[in-house]
Amino acid sequence: MAASRVDAFADAVRGVDAAVSRTAASAFAETLSGIVREPAYGTPLPVADVSYEETPVDRDPTGADLAAAKTGVTAGTVGIADYGSVVLQETGAGEELLGLYPDLHVVVVGASDVVADMPAAVESLADRFADGLDDAIVATGPSATADMGSLVTGVHGPRDVHVVVVEDR
Repeated sequence: MAASRVDAFADAVRGVDAAVSRTAASAFAETLSGIVREPAYGTPLPVADVSYEETPVDRDPTGADLAAAKTGVTAGTVGIADYGSVVLQETGAGEELLGLYPDLHVVVVGASDVVADMPAAVESLADRFADGLDDAIVATGPSATADMGSLVTGVHGPRDVHVVVVEDR
């Protein structure tokens, strides 16, 4: 069941003009290194057995670093299979900045954190919200707007989104 949920999530991510990679924790550094554009900065990744070691991703960017960043890497708390969406929770580590300013936003989510639909996502977030971690956004694909006429990508956020699903936790 979980594998089919991750398959559906991957299909939905591709359906919203974003890319998706699936990797084992043991291959995470190689997978991430093949995706990011340097300079790249990232927030903490709470997915078991993954880290930024052996990748070109730096932590704790300055304002100048952020302005020059080509890639921001953040953790997705939940992946929503129905929509190809990811829930991004604020933890104080700069998730919003690294998810909005660079042209490429890479979101890392654990396969076990992929749920079927929005009600399941809300249910999975209930304890976090009750603990006061209630600042979250649901992101679906690259930023896009048609406010001024034709559809434009990347005006209010990333031009490209790449979701990395870590399969073995």
